[in-house]
Amino acid sequence: MKLKMAKNSLFAILLRSPWWMSFGLVAAIALAARALLPEPYVVFGVIGGFPFLVIGIMAAWRQWRAPSAARVAEALKVAGGMSWRDFSSAVEQGFARQGYAVTRLNSPAADFKLDKGGRLTLVSCKRWKAANHGLEPLRDLVAAQAAQDAQGSIYISLGSVTDNARRFAQTQGMVLLSENDLAQLIFD
Repeated sequence: MKLKMAKNSLFAILLRSPWWMSFGLVAAIALAARALLPEPYVVFGVIGGFPFLVIGIMAAWRQWRAPSAARVAEALKVAGGMSWRDFSSAVEQGFARQGYAVTRLNSPAADFKLDKGGRLTLVSCKRWKAANHGLEPLRDLVAAQAAQDAQGSIYISLGSVTDNARRFAQTQGMVLLSENDLAQLIFD
């Protein structure tokens, strides 16, 4: 089960930060509790740092499992050299490993329909090799999402996405999958 939290909440920021920052916060809370609270209450102050300890462990686990920059670059180079058939098969297998039921679509806007726990997500990746990605394919994907009554959408690319397209994706709740996430999806 994937937890949803505000993108700029303290916990979300700490999950994206190096693991040692959360552990440093735990140490600071423990030191502050020791210095500022009466002896009988120190343990309660220290316990207040427990959520940050959990976040630190989660961040450390994610960072330990994340591929190195060299591995990501190599994976993206390999992906860029793949044919559509090989790339689409790798994407399909990657989502299947994550527990999705994957259905191929014959649509210009979306290539796959993912189903996990009754939540439908459309995936577009046919233009994965394009150097730049603008608004039009993202708008087409949003239209397909509405037509298929899907709850989410994912756009996969090796190239850069324009700022306008990135803002559009964010307002639509669309996931833009590239680089590290893409390398993990197709090569793990």
